[in-house]
Amino acid sequence: MEFIKKLYRFSSSWTGTILIVAFVIFFIAQAFVIPSRSMVGTLYEGDMLFVKKFSYGIPTPRIPWLEIPVLPDFRGDGHIIDGERPKRGDIVVFIPPHVAKTYYVKRNFAVGGDEVVYAYDGFYLHPKEGESYIAQHFPNAQTKQFFGKTFVKNPYMDKHAGIHYASNNLRFQEALSSLRFEGKEWRVLGGQGFAMSPIGVDGKVIAPNRPYGADEIVFYKKIAPDEFFMIGDNRDNSLDSRYWGSVPYSSIIGTPWLIYFSINLDNSVEAQERAKELGKNEGWWKYTVRWDRVFRSVESLEQEMKREEK
Repeated sequence: MEFIKKLYRFSSSWTGTILIVAFVIFFIAQAFVIPSRSMVGTLYEGDMLFVKKFSYGIPTPRIPWLEIPVLPDFRGDGHIIDGERPKRGDIVVFIPPHVAKTYYVKRNFAVGGDEVVYAYDGFYLHPKEGESYIAQHFPNAQTKQFFGKTFVKNPYMDKHAGIHYASNNLRFQEALSSLRFEGKEWRVLGGQGFAMSPIGVDGKVIAPNRPYGADEIVFYKKIAPDEFFMIGDNRDNSLDSRYWGSVPYSSIIGTPWLIYFSINLDNSVEAQERAKELGKNEGWWKYTVRWDRVFRSVESLEQEMKREEK
């Protein structure tokens, strides 16, 4: 009992409180606010959530907001304790390769060794495990052959109702208009050294005026070991691994845990449309609370969307 009393007194002190809060933030959970609409359908701008920081090992602790590591990277992989890697389809919080001190949240589309094709009609995945894995895990999926391999079209859309495209795939059109041919690769103008190579028969690089098939240009990438290809669920309004490359394990922080609060921001399209339906004044909807999302896990929201879809 004496130990418990001492522990209580310590935890009630300023020093104890600071140490406990620091421990929670460094190793268990950290608050995160969704600023953009790249994950709309699953996560909305203005969602305030806790990130589970022990989902994929324990990342090297960082001072919040400053994002300065408090410990050296002893292992060389950005983690003080190694853990599971993000699985295909997981929603992941990470630090992107082109912004050193900012957290992003996207869905993991592919893992190291997988091959990805980005085409006008969507994303295609060839898992590193090969054809038998596709037959077992994607028995009813649409597939297509690229250079003698089977690729699964949009492999997670049947499991995650929030994933969607616009009808005319704006991002792909933008990609075609913003790329230039440099030797054997297409590179995004103003990008950070990431490139997706157009592919041809047997994997050979094609010239810009020789698309794959009769009328199609596609972009190909094989994911490096221990890296992850991150894509937004709102795929035509997401700057993601198509533009700044795959994410190494050293930059993985965790996964969304719980939405503790949610408000409509200036860019909340759904709230604007709802205000018009109700005949409310312009701007009425700004910073109103989405009570139906408060204290909800991402898993429960996805399950609810699947039920509504049916």
